[in-house]
Amino acid sequence: MTGRDDAGRRWSIGELARATGTTVRTLHHYDEIGLLRAAERTSSGHRRYTEGDLRRLYRVRALRGLGLSLEEVAVALAGAADDLAGMRELLAAQLRGLAAQAARLGQLTERLQGLLDQIDAASMPGPEQFLTTLEMISVFETSFSTEEREQLARRRAAIGPDGVEAARTEWAELVTELLRHVRDGTPTDDPAVRTLVARWDALAGRFHPPGADGERTRAAARRMWDEQSGELGRNLPWPVDQMRALVDYLDRVRAAGRTGQAP
Repeated sequence: MTGRDDAGRRWSIGELARATGTTVRTLHHYDEIGLLRAAERTSSGHRRYTEGDLRRLYRVRALRGLGLSLEEVAVALAGAADDLAGMRELLAAQLRGLAAQAARLGQLTERLQGLLDQIDAASMPGPEQFLTTLEMISVFETSFSTEEREQLARRRAAIGPDGVEAARTEWAELVTELLRHVRDGTPTDDPAVRTLVARWDALAGRFHPPGADGERTRAAARRMWDEQSGELGRNLPWPVDQMRALVDYLDRVRAAGRTGQAP
């Protein structure tokens, strides 16, 4: 329950419900569980919500939007100060969540735009293309936890569309060069190959969060490739057997580099 506001607007329960898109039933429930109680009552006992109550309702709705249960929201708000710093922290968390959602939507938008471009060229995409799109969505969602997907999406959003496109171009060039070394049987300790693999790893590292979180997303990405390379390979311009051979070659180059390091 918020403290009394001596000045400012007051809302009845119906007015607050209409203004915030919340139902009266929900506000009653929040009152019953002690999550949001009107700071004031009229002489006849009708609730009057203050500006402080409105801010608390915003915090409740924002935390619910971030995935917290009502019980977790109550714990988070217990003793929480209704100040600028607390509100800023909450708004920043909301913004990060929205940025992650925007990045995920951007990825799906690109794929759907490809389908639309084909339709605009008077060619109906075949069922395989629709299935591939659905498979990619499913593979991504089942390979990474919600938190990992959000971390990856935040990294992608931070890189930006131009950075992502530049990374794609660089990655395609690396694939082409490294596949040539795979075909030629270049030794894994070759300095030129090591340089290419170092560039590959640095490029991939841009899309992963730092520290332990990045180690987890990298491991999840590798499991995704190991388990779903057939599905993932259908979206690449190179044959999947060549890409599998390339991934194996990368592993051997890295292993040779670790073996060759001085103790």
